[in-house]
Amino acid sequence: MRRIVVLGSTGSIGTQTLDVVRRHPDKLQVVGLAAGGGRLDLLAEQVREFGVAQVAVGSEGAAETPAAAKLVEAVESVRPRERFASLAEAFQSRGGKRVGFGPDAVVDLVQLPDVDVVVNALVGAAGLRASYETLRCGKVLALANKESLVVGGDLIMPLAAQVDAARTAAGLAPATGPAGALMPIDSEHGAIYQCLLGENPREVTRLWVTASGGPFRGRTRQQLQSITPAQALAHPTWNMGAKISIDSSTLMNKGLEVIEAHHLFAMPYDRISVVVQPQSAIHSMVEYADGSVKAHLGTTDMRIPIQFALSYPDRWDAPVGPLDFTKLGNLEFAPPDEETFRCLALARTAGSAGGTLPAVMNAANEVAVAAFLAEEGSYLGIAECVEAAMDAHVAGGGGGLQPVESIEQLLEVDAWAREEAKRHVR
Repeated sequence: MRRIVVLGSTGSIGTQTLDVVRRHPDKLQVVGLAAGGGRLDLLAEQVREFGVAQVAVGSEGAAETPAAAKLVEAVESVRPRERFASLAEAFQSRGGKRVGFGPDAVVDLVQLPDVDVVVNALVGAAGLRASYETLRCGKVLALANKESLVVGGDLIMPLAAQVDAARTAAGLAPATGPAGALMPIDSEHGAIYQCLLGENPREVTRLWVTASGGPFRGRTRQQLQSITPAQALAHPTWNMGAKISIDSSTLMNKGLEVIEAHHLFAMPYDRISVVVQPQSAIHSMVEYADGSVKAHLGTTDMRIPIQFALSYPDRWDAPVGPLDFTKLGNLEFAPPDEETFRCLALARTAGSAGGTLPAVMNAANEVAVAAFLAEEGSYLGIAECVEAAMDAHVAGGGGGLQPVESIEQLLEVDAWAREEAKRHVR
């Protein structure tokens, strides 16, 4: 039985993670849930369904809402059974309650004893600290939070290597393959992870990260000038949250995935390519020195990569029906249009420069996307805002481009970048 904490349990990845738990109650046990601050009514329902005794809400302000009172009532109605006893006692010993509010409460949740795996499905830079503390405590991190690696990959990956070594020394690692301290949940990185199993990483010549192309594939910049949030949220393949859907439409999402792949698989940027595969049947590919290419295909359902991240090294019964190749039709491939969708190129620039520039890029993108969703900024203005903040940082703003040294440093750079980005929202 694997005991899991789900961060971001009310979002798209979080709810699908809990669906995997429903399908495998003999293998998975939810011992903690966290949400950002909205949809507390759904969080209360999850608490009651899974009998969760420990909950965290990332927003301190949410503590004073009527929904928070109902959430506390739901959690307190769960009697800490024997399996929850040490969790409840440990949480109280930290001066907290069974429901905590604020960023520190989320960190308290991942630090609790008797937690085997933390699923980090938080959206945005808020997930970085949770990822860091999860690995620092020696727990397995099932990662769906892109910013953890985009912003803090230089901190996260050395920690993951330490946890891998400890798991191997303790006999917790699989007999073959990676030790599994950091399991990617993204369909693209989960696909690459599986294509690499059993292979010599020194024989890998290229990683191919696939993209659907988003809802505006084939359009010109002129045609994108009047795009509305509703149009950008209509992804043709995947059902995702608002921020990720916008990132997918601008190809920023793919740029973030390139940076993640660089960190996860220790691959130089010039050997990571993006290819548009509109059917989204091929989730990514790995090319080897002898010219062979391994492709990972499957149904477009996030529960498949989520489940593998939780089941590794085993494979459990499929949560969805298998891909029917007789009905798939054609597989199309095309290069991404980086001149029209400039966020992909900006992300590559930030990743190649390294240091604190990816943190600036990420923060500026979050500000620009939020402004666009609020109809305070334009669609094409997202890339312009990101580029302006990056240029200001390279020119010396926010302390200038620096090597990554600590979480605190990254938080300071993030805060500067957000203020700088607000100046460039158009």
